[in-house]
Amino acid sequence: MATEQMDGGRALIRALEAEGVDVMFGLPGGAILPVYDPIIDSSIRHVLVRHEQGAGHMAEGYAHATGRPGVAMVTSGPAATNIVTPLCDAYLDSVPMVVVTGQVPYAAIGTDAFQECDTTGITQSITKHNFLVTEAQDIPRIIKEAFYIATTGRPGPVLVDIPKDIVDPTNPRSAMTWTDDVEMDLPGYHPQTEVDVDLIAAAADLIRTAERPVLYVGGGILKARAADALRALAELTGIGVVTTLMARGAFPDSHELCLGMPGMHGNYTAVTAMQESDLLVALGARFDDRVTGKLDGFAPEAKIIHVDIDPAELGKVRRPDVAIQGDVRLAIEALYAELSGNGIGDTDRSAWRSRISGWQERYPLAYEPWVPGEALKPQYVIERLRDATPDDTIVTSGVGQHQMWASQYWTFDHPYTWINSGGLGTMGFSIPAAIGAKVAFPERSVWAIDGDGCFQMTAQELVTATVENVPIKVALLNNSYLGMVRQWQEMFYDERYSEVFLSPDVPDYKMWAESMGCVGMRVDDPDEVDVAIAKANEIDDRPVVIDFRVAAAEKVYPMVPSGASNSELVVPGFQEGQPR
Repeated sequence: MATEQMDGGRALIRALEAEGVDVMFGLPGGAILPVYDPIIDSSIRHVLVRHEQGAGHMAEGYAHATGRPGVAMVTSGPAATNIVTPLCDAYLDSVPMVVVTGQVPYAAIGTDAFQECDTTGITQSITKHNFLVTEAQDIPRIIKEAFYIATTGRPGPVLVDIPKDIVDPTNPRSAMTWTDDVEMDLPGYHPQTEVDVDLIAAAADLIRTAERPVLYVGGGILKARAADALRALAELTGIGVVTTLMARGAFPDSHELCLGMPGMHGNYTAVTAMQESDLLVALGARFDDRVTGKLDGFAPEAKIIHVDIDPAELGKVRRPDVAIQGDVRLAIEALYAELSGNGIGDTDRSAWRSRISGWQERYPLAYEPWVPGEALKPQYVIERLRDATPDDTIVTSGVGQHQMWASQYWTFDHPYTWINSGGLGTMGFSIPAAIGAKVAFPERSVWAIDGDGCFQMTAQELVTATVENVPIKVALLNNSYLGMVRQWQEMFYDERYSEVFLSPDVPDYKMWAESMGCVGMRVDDPDEVDVAIAKANEIDDRPVVIDFRVAAAEKVYPMVPSGASNSELVVPGFQEGQPR
């Protein structure tokens, strides 16, 4: 077994290389500086961000797009606290990510040294696991363990905090012996992937007898690479599929069994089908409050089959009739085998299919047409953008109205083409996430759909995109408001618009984009939309930002008011009064 003497900094980079890391996102500083020196000689591409939050979201975007863990590296203190938001975002959305943070020398920990903070303490509740490395010799093992934990079972972020003295080649504490044969030491960590065949049989029996079943599909389907298995199950059983915000693309929107997105701003058919069902087959979904609405009024007649890799999710929100712990792809394949081998039953579901068809016909996603003299309709912009881009375009979004419109009006027929912040709802997510996805797939079209509120939080990463030659494209739906907050204030606070108005003139987004090395455009008229999008699609040597000036009064519909039952779904005014 070959061994080699080296310092902890070199060992850290070598350990990352051994895990197959091809890119990392980061920003150097004092405590992590010794690790940045060996990067010069490494095969790993380093993308220098302009803010540590950007590094974390880029790593997330990379992970969403590829399924491989994203990697970020920052220094101690304020750098570590700046990456707390991406860690929490990744934790809630089950995104595999490894973050390396610098720390003050080991002997100085606890003395309030310069740029010291309790990074492992701060991040304990928002990481799947975290490490404080105390010996240089432990670095290869801990890095291997970090990647294993991040990518197995329910994926999630793992943080590795490393004191400066054990990576500094001038310090005797950094001396270590490298070996290629490193064994992990993770007692008690044994993710269960196999599923119980008796529970599969019980679930199949419920499916056979259900008259109004719905497949309720969450982001776990994508994490488990289970899109093909899901489609096979849906087609075998003929059961309609709803895809949550985190599962968009897991089942093709164009498929006849696709019912659309459920939730607070889901479409009428998806929300109502779940509400009226007698069986919900929850696959990699967690009964989020944005999906259930008022919990005691959610799908009151439905029995529940719940499949999840994480035992903590089973029964956390809604008690299942059949709870199956394990890998959701393996569970779906087992269900498929059971139903195809022993029959899908002969329950008559024609009335259910007829009701669903009626909802689809009466309550499609729709908005009132543009009137000359008014500002652009944001939904129209997304539709035109959707129709002018390749089917496998990767779309990222920030959070708010533009996120909902994008998830509603884009057609997602391929998995891993929709990247957004679901559980945490992080404004500013879109642009850095798009950069991470574009770094992963430089040949693919990557569009960030953003709002002017979100854009102003992380727009500086467009400098990163320009300098690093990552030519993403940004569709800025600019209504000069914090749009979703404005919508709530209009509907529920008697139009008392408190601290929600953003300047329509400052900043000048076109000039700002150009100052960051991007091509900037501004569009005010519907006739200009297609021309601007076509021009943007032709540009591939720098980022593009299009400032679409859209109507501030436009609302996201349908909508389940906060605290209301899904049966109280609000539709646009022109659809009100139709028979339900």
